[in-house]
Amino acid sequence: MLTVPIRQLGEPERATVERILDQDPYAGAQIAERVAAHGLNWWRSDGRIYGYGPGRSVESLCWSGAHLVPVCATSPAVAAFADLLGADSRVCSSIIGRADSVLELWDRLGGHWGPARDVRPHQPLLIADRDAPIAPDPAVRLVTLKEVDQLFPAAVAMYTEEVGVSPLLDDGGRGYRRRIAELVRGRRAYARFVGDRVIFKAELAIVTRRTTQVQGVWVDPEYRGRGLAAAAMATVVHDALRRVAPTVSLYVNDYNTAARRVYARCGFVQQGSFATILF
Repeated sequence: MLTVPIRQLGEPERATVERILDQDPYAGAQIAERVAAHGLNWWRSDGRIYGYGPGRSVESLCWSGAHLVPVCATSPAVAAFADLLGADSRVCSSIIGRADSVLELWDRLGGHWGPARDVRPHQPLLIADRDAPIAPDPAVRLVTLKEVDQLFPAAVAMYTEEVGVSPLLDDGGRGYRRRIAELVRGRRAYARFVGDRVIFKAELAIVTRRTTQVQGVWVDPEYRGRGLAAAAMATVVHDALRRVAPTVSLYVNDYNTAARRVYARCGFVQQGSFATILF
């Protein structure tokens, strides 16, 4: 009989992992997408999944890779994950997930990993499962591969504004550009153009069978305040619900009142709160 409450999970436990991810399909979306693509063999993915639970049962998960993501993590599970992860140097660039788990995890890990660059303790998690009650913008459409060069500067501007650092710093932006091209190739990037200029953009950054998570929502500063974003997001929701997943989800900084008004106009409803720790 196994007695260790925390252990790395592998392919034989895939059904268990999927069951727990289904309990919180929004906090677990990032993990669910990776499991669907690569399974639980860590050498095929870019991270490891740890499980917590007595004996052979598993009740909580934690993804450890470029991001640290707890799912269905009880307080005892958070303590166990922190003890395991805090024994080594930090490798993740952020901790993301349900606010209670993330903030408790950071309380325990902060002394081991040093100060964070930014702590965002309250980010409303918003869900839409039906079309927006406003008319969509017919000028918003999927970006084509030949338009990646036009989309990329807008993506860099959004990332720098949102995260606080430029994605061009580490490798001149080559990795980030590959990611943008990958989203375009997967028909997951939307934009509105004025000539060759992107004035609105958004991506379906995560796609699972339960939800698609929108990230990278951005309006050119010159066009802000004109009511463009709500109709543009209505188009994204309309297409994503019909073509990609049964729900559209996203999380937004609580202080971003303009964005929150846009999402409310599009019919998004809050289902809890996320938190993000940025390094």
